[in-house]
Amino acid sequence: MSVLAYMKKNVSTDLPVAQPDICLSSLPLCPGLLKQLLWNTNCKNTGSFIPSSTPVILCIGTDRLIGDSLGPLTGSLLEKRAGKSFSVYGTLEKTVHACNLDKTLSQIKKKHPYSTVIAVDASLGTQYKVGSVFIRPGSLKPGMGVSKDLPAAGDISITGIAGVQNSQPYLTLQTTRLSLIMAMAEEICACILAVCG
Repeated sequence: MSVLAYMKKNVSTDLPVAQPDICLSSLPLCPGLLKQLLWNTNCKNTGSFIPSSTPVILCIGTDRLIGDSLGPLTGSLLEKRAGKSFSVYGTLEKTVHACNLDKTLSQIKKKHPYSTVIAVDASLGTQYKVGSVFIRPGSLKPGMGVSKDLPAAGDISITGIAGVQNSQPYLTLQTTRLSLIMAMAEEICACILAVCG
């Protein structure tokens, strides 16, 4: 049975039974899958599911490159629409990027030691995946597309494919259409609010 077939069969909109991580590969973002991953991660972190436990959303990127603004744009949308429902790190006004990621991760660990962290970031990929949003269990490695060595972040990773991976990643990120980034940010925001809002 394929991973996708397994997920279609086992991911429901009801609270799922905790089970081991289903896969380490990325799958298309959907509320049912996010709910399943939150349940599994929460059970691992605390030993049992705590219904009142809300995740921390870590939105990584900069507003100086359109292609890398997916994280901060998503963070601003969430902050505006969810208010104080959950903690959001990384917005258009207060970005989380290469220079302050370590400090932000330490702050999250100190303030929210038992919370599941959902990390959101832009990524580069193949042409046919541009504009798609993916989710997977485990942390993401920010900066890989531009050859930066940054610390891993998050318990659950959500990535939006902002452009094609090539030998000039900064040029790709500079020429990405804002409408593409906005559409992916809206999709991520709607999914998180549907599950956590």
